[in-house]
Amino acid sequence: MLLEGSCHCEAVRFRVHSSHPYPFNLCYCLICRKTAGGGGYPINRGGEYATLKVDGRAHGRVYQARIRDPDSGEIKRSPAQRNFCALGASALSVWNPRWPQLVHPFASAIDTDLPIPPERTHLMLSSKASWVQLCGKPRDKHFPGYPAESIAAWHERLGLVGTS
Repeated sequence: MLLEGSCHCEAVRFRVHSSHPYPFNLCYCLICRKTAGGGGYPINRGGEYATLKVDGRAHGRVYQARIRDPDSGEIKRSPAQRNFCALGASALSVWNPRWPQLVHPFASAIDTDLPIPPERTHLMLSSKASWVQLCGKPRDKHFPGYPAESIAAWHERLGLVGTS
């Protein structure tokens, strides 16, 4: 499915193909909460990085979050690159060199109508803000950290590959 997206001020526009377009996960981590606002949960999916086309790239910026190493306690810079618009500050996507073939656009930046998922994965609940109440469907899955199931595996398990 071709996903088209933009920032709020429309200075940055992008297109990317995704074989896994269902907005299935809700992330409650501190980084998503602080960089994308609200209770967190910038729903993202895997787009094929090789197909990414960006107009207005000069208005985009990259932020690499500071993360604490769970073993040493040392604060390091995350390798993940969080792309945002420098003019209007809209969060656009995340790209991580550990998985260079994928880019994860935020659902909030997608302008294309997205399919409605039959269930969602709530992840990183161990860092959820205390004031955030979980809302969801009975079939939703909940995880204190990252689930073992990948974006692709989630789509495959539910028979959603090639349906959009």
